[in-house]
Amino acid sequence: MGSLLQVTNLSRKFDSLQAVDAVSFHVGAGEAFGLLGPNGAGKSTIMMMLSGVLKPDAGAVLLNGHSVHTSPRSLRHVLGVVPQDLAIYPDLTAAENLRFFGSLYHVTGNTLRERVREALERVGLWDRRNDRAGHFSGGMKRRLNFSAAILHRPSLLILDEPTVGVDPQSRRHLLDCVRSLQKNGTAIIYASHYMEEVEAVCSRVAIMDHGRILKCDTLASLLSLTDHEVELQLPGDAPVDDLELPTGIAIEQDSDVVTFRVTADSGTSAQPNRSLCALVTQISERGIPLLSLQTHQPSLERLFLALTGTRLRD
Repeated sequence: MGSLLQVTNLSRKFDSLQAVDAVSFHVGAGEAFGLLGPNGAGKSTIMMMLSGVLKPDAGAVLLNGHSVHTSPRSLRHVLGVVPQDLAIYPDLTAAENLRFFGSLYHVTGNTLRERVREALERVGLWDRRNDRAGHFSGGMKRRLNFSAAILHRPSLLILDEPTVGVDPQSRRHLLDCVRSLQKNGTAIIYASHYMEEVEAVCSRVAIMDHGRILKCDTLASLLSLTDHEVELQLPGDAPVDDLELPTGIAIEQDSDVVTFRVTADSGTSAQPNRSLCALVTQISERGIPLLSLQTHQPSLERLFLALTGTRLRD
């Protein structure tokens, strides 16, 4: 697959803060690429540099082989951006919003009328085309925001937290729209805090923190980096000191709960299964109540937390 977008050693500093540090990746036509990172990781700064709004201190962003920063006007029709902050006019109707944005891309006449209808039908707002955007629900505003970015049929669509604050129905509809565009050849960059959305949409994912990419690979390869895990929880006052812990079981104990974790790199691994059975047998024989038993499959969230930590970010 050829690279529609090529990002090489992208860096940007604000005063003494290195917001983005030598970031490189590529996105091919028809590919959905996920960008994950905690608050302050540098995702939004990257998005602004990709769209030409912000110039990097070093590195290059090439779209169709041309620099986004030295020839932005010639690339205007190739790029679409769905910003995290809503970019719609509340006093205009849905159709008026799209006609305005279409004019910015020099889409006019019958073509504009057809594109407005196509975009609003795609996001399920055609029947509300004459209603003011300010009267829309949060989910409807997000869908209108999305439609404004695809009106000119861009080759690359950048989405920065496109489903923040929307209802489940709107979220599902937007994800269906993203998948449909991707299948039709549109390249997607999808930045989100919702790991399950990235897993549902993207084939390759980059996880970043402190301005740098920590891991970048196919979704399947990244998921293979986390193990299957079974977690058992007992009451905090459970008599566990005399339990004989089988191989491969970790224990965490506090005043409220005792947690046992059995980890394996394969769900069919015989040794973890035997260890789990041996532990459950001892718990049962001692009459200790079992509060919960959960299985955790490999997931982006577990890998994300392993790489970036669990400390709160503001």
